[in-house]
Amino acid sequence: MTFTTIKSFSEIASQFDGFILDQFGVMHNGSSCLPGSTECVKQLASMGKKLIILSNTSSPSETALKKLPKLGFDPSLFVGVVTSGEEASRHIQQTFGNDPQTAKKAVWFTWEEPEVPLAFLSKCGHIEPTTNVEEADFVITHGCKVIKGREDSENISLGSYMETADFTVISPVLEQCVKRGLPMVCANPDLIVKLPGDVTAHMPGKIAQLYQEMGGSCEYFGKPHAQHFKACLRELGLEASKVAHVGDSLHHDIAGANDAGISSVFITGGIHSNELDASVGVIPSESALKDLFEREGHVPTFVAPLLKF
Repeated sequence: MTFTTIKSFSEIASQFDGFILDQFGVMHNGSSCLPGSTECVKQLASMGKKLIILSNTSSPSETALKKLPKLGFDPSLFVGVVTSGEEASRHIQQTFGNDPQTAKKAVWFTWEEPEVPLAFLSKCGHIEPTTNVEEADFVITHGCKVIKGREDSENISLGSYMETADFTVISPVLEQCVKRGLPMVCANPDLIVKLPGDVTAHMPGKIAQLYQEMGGSCEYFGKPHAQHFKACLRELGLEASKVAHVGDSLHHDIAGANDAGISSVFITGGIHSNELDASVGVIPSESALKDLFEREGHVPTFVAPLLKF
């Protein structure tokens, strides 16, 4: 098992021409930038490094870009954003939403706030949400707060799933969908994320995971699938050997980068921070890192406490 710990990206910047950056747990926590991240992005960009964001957010790429200034980042420093939501909506449009005469109906697990769901749906083609499994053609796992109805008044709340992983509302719906043999499209394969205050939130990927365990079929978009890393390489215009991916999830970021043949930087202050029992900004002990990597089965190229220069 071979990996190198670094305190700062200044130690490896000269080895690469581009960096693929994860968002949650690396750049920000959903509401504000993480320590050192904005300065690191500016420094790498000033050195001529090409930067692109690869995220399992269910938002379309342009929506993700628009959010960056509120989080302290300059969108002009990035070549672009590749999101699981963008890739999933393209697939839905091509597979289900390409008939203008007949709209396909979807049981749609999504977010409560209208902005992101509507931006996503607008890219899916001719699709209508429904809360009636019997009339649905397929399932979309996009968020984890409501099952979206035609009108907001028809929305079905998923209760405390996001806070507690309570499947009380979700499981019976999934069972119905499995019985009908409905295919699922997962636009956000994340299982958990870390929110401000060291809060763990349960994500759409867990719903998709349960659906498969019940016998349902699901097509995933986003990390760790290698095609999304390769999409970033195309946008950057660089060979894999000249690029490093920076992420905080061994299952999604490091596994995906390894499969795509891309060097990786594992950020210890993200979703695995509690397992490593390390303070923010401090590199965990080598024994703790080795134990985690051996247990999870994924080993990064580099390990860093934060995205900082």
